[in-house]
Amino acid sequence: MRAFLVFLAVAATFCLSSCGWKDKPRYAVAYKAHPNNAILVNGWAVAPRNAPPEVKRAIAAANRIQGLPYKWGGGHAVLNDSGYDCSGATSYVLRNAGLLSDQMPSKGFLRYGERGRGEWITVCARKGHVFLVIAGLRFDTYGQHRQDGPRWRLKPRSVKGHVLRHPPGL
Repeated sequence: MRAFLVFLAVAATFCLSSCGWKDKPRYAVAYKAHPNNAILVNGWAVAPRNAPPEVKRAIAAANRIQGLPYKWGGGHAVLNDSGYDCSGATSYVLRNAGLLSDQMPSKGFLRYGERGRGEWITVCARKGHVFLVIAGLRFDTYGQHRQDGPRWRLKPRSVKGHVLRHPPGL
């Protein structure tokens, strides 16, 4: 039995060294991301290199308020607030990206911009709630614990019942 185990160890060592397996990377890329998708690094979004300036500004603005608490009416009376509700967060991001001149309640986004999904930014609005999809990432105040403040969300959300709009050209 001992001789068999020694033989097995020698054979495995020979095979691994001659096959070059040890020189291969430990991890391989399992998928290739879409070039227009942002990525999350430690909870912060990083814009793709080819993103338009407005998209990069939107991501930077969302990163600034990301993690703040949910605050009903937050972002409406005070533009740089200590917390934000859904429409306050959406208004903040779009305003700082140069895509909105003033804050708006959630139902106001039902007529924002142009109809349909955008290539870079999509506003998903219904009466009572609004959220953004920016470069493939969802920025929403509604998460695991209901309304827990503006955050980048990894899980997709159904847009059933929402009107999809986008800034012109994006």
